Amino acid sequence: MTSINSTETPATILSAVAAKYPITPEVQAAFEQTKRGCEELLVETEWLAKLAKSAATKVPLRIKLGLDPTAPDIHLGHTVVLNKLRQLQDLGHTVIFLIGDFTSLIGDPSGRNITRPPLTKEEIALNAQTYYRQASLILNPEKTEIRYNSEWSEPLGAAGMIQLASRYTVARMLERDDFTKRFKGGIPISVHEFLYPLMQGYDSVALRSDLELGGTDQKFNLLVGRELQKEYGQEPQCILTMPLLVGLDGVDKMSKSKGNYIGISENPGEMFGKILSISDELMWSYFTLLSFKSLQEIEALKNEVAQGRNPKEAKVILAQEIVTRFHSSADADKALEDFNHRAKGGIPDDIPEVSISGAPIGIAQLIKQANLAPSATEANRNIEQGGVRIDGVVITDRALKVDAGTFVLQVGKRKFAKIHLS
Repeated sequence: MTSINSTETPATILSAVAAKYPITPEVQAAFEQTKRGCEELLVETEWLAKLAKSAATKVPLRIKLGLDPTAPDIHLGHTVVLNKLRQLQDLGHTVIFLIGDFTSLIGDPSGRNITRPPLTKEEIALNAQTYYRQASLILNPEKTEIRYNSEWSEPLGAAGMIQLASRYTVARMLERDDFTKRFKGGIPISVHEFLYPLMQGYDSVALRSDLELGGTDQKFNLLVGRELQKEYGQEPQCILTMPLLVGLDGVDKMSKSKGNYIGISENPGEMFGKILSISDELMWSYFTLLSFKSLQEIEALKNEVAQGRNPKEAKVILAQEIVTRFHSSADADKALEDFNHRAKGGIPDDIPEVSISGAPIGIAQLIKQANLAPSATEANRNIEQGGVRIDGVVITDRALKVDAGTFVLQVGKRKFAKIHLS
């Protein structure tokens, strides 16, 4: 490929590339697929040039995603970047799933105003065992290259680390937003924190990455990789950042601490019901970021809804796709059947049975002990909102004492348990 540098204009780059590698309709389609749902693609003309060269030479591009094996707590928000990786994998490119077992020892300070404690080797080893298994629910395991950055980071040694550090300045490090805020605020910055973006950048050198993916909070680190590749005489990688998925509340990013999340290990019925609970407007963002359907299919569905089709039907399509991905098509069908049954006032066939002693017991404590609410406070809130039923009868008295017996306890629209109270 013609050498690309920052002094060349987009028109110059495309003209030079097109003279050697044609921008075919297939290349243009791959370019649009790359941009689908992304927050930022840098540099777009360079990526188009890489795609054109790859198509002409039949040499797949090398696409990297690095994840540090922190304690796994995977929800749909975490899968946004993995979905993009799968789209690029389906275009025929080489996907590298990089486990940061070495960089985890440093601790990533991205987005933090305090030093992040590094993980121990034991914690890293334990967490790394689950990462690829979780990623394989989205990626094609047979076409995914798994690497650990300790492969090249540990052999660097002290001399290699010093040489690497000489290729980047403190001034440039302080351009990073969180470092700048901490420096101005008098909050300590440890020297080892500067090593994290350097080591992540060196991963791109070691892997000869053509494109690196990450969340919006990783932009600085991704750019360091691009600059280090230039320092080592390599063609610089492009970078692609993905937006943060908005949670079920339609306001904040998806987060377990905010309770607005959909966990990938949740049971099919819970997952299905949560997806159907999102707003009609938010649904299209979920389609773009989470669905494997083509943009044309999504646009056609959007047009159908605009012309009068019930938005709920579109949500059902999305919910069944997501449940099938993380469970099975049979589970998705059963979840739809149960949802429709509950919508008519029915009770699902398969609900947990719970034995509780201590009758008579307060209704809030009963709900808590049945694991239908995380606390008595939350249970009382559900009672006040009319969301608690015993055998279909709405409970409004927070002071109710429930006597011994067997009955179905319902909290909200989706939580049921058959209670054996003694």
